[in-house]
This record gives sequence, structure tokens and C-alpha cells, in this order.
Amino acid sequence: MKVLIAGGAGFIGSTMASACLDSGITPVIVDNLVTGRAEYVRDRIFYEGDIADGALIDRIFAEHPDISAVVHAAALIVVPESVAEPLRYYRENVSKSVELIEHVVRNGCQRYLFSSSASIYAPGADFTVDESSPLLPESPYARTKAVMEWVLEDATNAYDLRVISLRYFNPIGADPKMRTGLQQAKPTHLLGRLITALEAGEEFQITGTDWPTRDGSGIRDFIHVWDLARAHVEALRRFDTVLPAGGDRRYDVLNLGTGRGTTVREFVDAFRRVVDRPLRVTEAPPRPGDVVGSYARTDKAAAALDWSCDYTVEDGIRHSLEWSTLRPGLLGE
Repeated sequence: MKVLIAGGAGFIGSTMASACLDSGITPVIVDNLVTGRAEYVRDRIFYEGDIADGALIDRIFAEHPDISAVVHAAALIVVPESVAEPLRYYRENVSKSVELIEHVVRNGCQRYLFSSSASIYAPGADFTVDESSPLLPESPYARTKAVMEWVLEDATNAYDLRVISLRYFNPIGADPKMRTGLQQAKPTHLLGRLITALEAGEEFQITGTDWPTRDGSGIRDFIHVWDLARAHVEALRRFDTVLPAGGDRRYDVLNLGTGRGTTVREFVDAFRRVVDRPLRVTEAPPRPGDVVGSYARTDKAAAALDWSCDYTVEDGIRHSLEWSTLRPGLLGE
């Protein structure tokens, strides 16, 4: 099997590509390297360019006519940045994605996996959500993901296209073989900020402490990126079982999470257990775009993909810390 991974030089996309290779699936990667890294695509089939470049996408399909599916993992993902630059996020995450879909349809590829986000959900009363839960995207980033789900569902009604949207919860960790990990030196998500504070000897701020959770901090579902990548492999292998060709259903949604909620305070405690070093913690108001959060009900994905998570939150923290020490050497920084 051969698959096209749009955004395959990024953190999640490159980990997917590694999981595919380990499973006997050949990834073909297209990435403009705006946030992705050339180091992550060494010795892989790689095309540098934009997903909206129709001539490039046509060339990829012409040179690899056996591509049987597309994984769409190309997107900007920083919530506060999306609040400050919403038009940029709509251009990159929506406008260019619409063009990619057109190019894929034109080239006759019928299977499409879309990297969506749990940030589009309205939190339930108990903070759990399943695929039928109400949606309430509260940042420009989250709205770009919701818009693209609607676009893709409409496209499946008009064209010879079947789509599975995979709603990610909160990826942490790194490839356990340390081939790839977060490419940013100072990532802005929770674990990245914790590692930055630890390495710099600075205090860590818990942003938002008045949420209606068990300890007042936000709640998340932290999934190891390798478990996330394995789910994509299973979705590719079982695509025609989930959405049979010629069937009535041409669009479906699956949650990819652990099914366990961890508050920010609990995550900080887990981080302290792993590092066993002093960490000063203070409290601050929520950042722009922050939400209380949610965690997944995962019965549907478990049944459809015969998949569950192998790694714990502590495993994800350990792998992230290991990657953080290796990243400067591996990326030549």
C-alpha cells in the first residue's frame, strides 16, 4: 500500500510516516517545510511544495499512480496564534485545503483521512465527548477544523470520495525510536511549556484555575503520538471496512484519545514524578483561545479500528524529555 501524507514533515505527520513504514505501508510526503523539517523526510519519498499547488499534486499522482489513500495532516495548529492571525489560519487551513481536495478528486483517489481536532467539541456535563456530541469551536484554529469537516462531508455527497475525519485529542511524546518529535525549540502547548520552564529554571504558569473541573484547572485527554500514529495505520488498513466502496455512508468521524481525562494540575504532578526535580508553579488567567477542555469516549474507534492506546501520560512525558535532549543534535541546532 502507498499513501500520500500531506504535512508529513511535521511532528504528527512524520510520526505517522514512521508508523506506516514500520507496518509495510509506503508514505509519499508533500510538505512546504514552513513548520516541518527536512530532517524528518530523509530517506523518504518527499516532495517540497504547497498542498494548493495543483501541478505538484498532479505530478505526485503521475509518478505514484498506486497511491491508494491521502492523509491530510497539513495545518497550522497554535491556538493563540490563530486568535492573533485568523486570516492566515483560514487561508492555510481552509482555502488551501479546499484546493488540495480538488486536486485529489481530479486524480481519482477515493480514500481520504483528515486530521481534525477535539477542540471543535462543546464540553459535556462530565467533560466527556463522543462523535455525536455538540460542536462549539471557540478559536479560529478550532473553527478551521470544523469548517473543513463540513467541506469534506459536502464533497463526499458530490464526488467519488470517502472521508474519515479523525478527531485528535492532545498528542504528547515522540517516536519511541527517537526518529522524530516536536520540531520547535520552545513549543507553546502544556508539555512543551513545562519542559521549557524546567530547562530554563523558570516558573511554570498554570493558565486558568477557575474552570468547573475537580481542581479548577483545564482538563485534557493526552494521547501518545505513537498511539495516534498507529490509529492512522489501522484506519488505512480498515478504510474499506469502515466506509465500504459503493455503500450508503461516505463520511465518518472517529475520536482518537485515551478515554481518560487528566487535569492540568494532575499533568503537572505527573511531570514532577517523572523528572524528580524542583519545579516552581504559579497561576495565571487563561490565554486567548483557551477552553476548559474535554476527553474522549473512544468506543467507536476501538470497535472500528480494533485499536487502543499502549502508552501512559508518564510514557509521553518521558519520551518528550528524551527527545528534547536529542533534538538540537538531530536537527543541527
